[in-house]
Amino acid sequence: MWGLAVLAVLAAIAGLALYLAIQRNGPAVLDAVDRLTGGDRKVTLHERASIGEFARQRLAVYGPEDRRSGDLPRPVILFVHGGSWASGDPDDYGFVARALVPEGFLVVLAGYRLYPESSFPEMIEDTARAVRWTRENIARLGGDPDRIVLAGHSAGAYNVAMVALDRQWLGREGQSADELAGVIGLSGPYDFYPFTNQSARNSFGSASRPADTQPISFVRGDAPPLLLIHGEEDTTVKPRNSRELARRIVEARGVASLHTFAGMDHNRPLLALASPWRSDPQIFGLVVEFARSSTASVPVQGETR
Repeated sequence: MWGLAVLAVLAAIAGLALYLAIQRNGPAVLDAVDRLTGGDRKVTLHERASIGEFARQRLAVYGPEDRRSGDLPRPVILFVHGGSWASGDPDDYGFVARALVPEGFLVVLAGYRLYPESSFPEMIEDTARAVRWTRENIARLGGDPDRIVLAGHSAGAYNVAMVALDRQWLGREGQSADELAGVIGLSGPYDFYPFTNQSARNSFGSASRPADTQPISFVRGDAPPLLLIHGEEDTTVKPRNSRELARRIVEARGVASLHTFAGMDHNRPLLALASPWRSDPQIFGLVVEFARSSTASVPVQGETR
């Protein structure tokens, strides 16, 4: 009896220690836990690429290790990391690829310049560059350039929302935001002006037109479909951001699916993509279902060219 009680206490302490480590060190710890508990899931790195002259302007493409030349092109999820536009590394997000590649996708993990190296709008420009690279190169890696879903967590959710809603960023790259299949935002900031925290002031405080930094300013009814997921206990990015963006998209007769979860904080939606947490299909299932339905409704490459 005492032995079982001690084991239970030790397990609880280990779980708490792990949770605190994730809170402090974030994605790198999460990636390690995912590898230990879930393995590689037959997912492998297909290619790394530079999309600019700076070290952080880079991306990595992941797919199945048993890729064959006759396989049909896979839909693509391009994921952008968070970190308050001041930290983060796409190499720490391999768990996203290991979650989604076995579900039938290719996954692109994209980086971008960070503060103090850069500020608005350079993080958006880099995400738009990643989209262009993906459209131009993903076919030779087994992906379908006409079936791309953008996804991101926190600051990364902001990046992908801006690229999808404000047509100018992809337009500058010779691309069209209207060709995106969908957007997935996890715990994203979309309506945060005036800038009340230091990270927002650092990255956006010098903008000459602050309203133009906000995704909410570019709501349009013909935007790509959005899936917005947020924890009700998120104190880093208030869930009001997702609620307001979804409300305005729907009012404009666009498509936005909002899901908020009681008891969840800022990072819990991201944890849902990693082992062992993705065994709970609540959030992971939403992401996969949305990505599948969005890409299923887009014509295949041969029918659009």
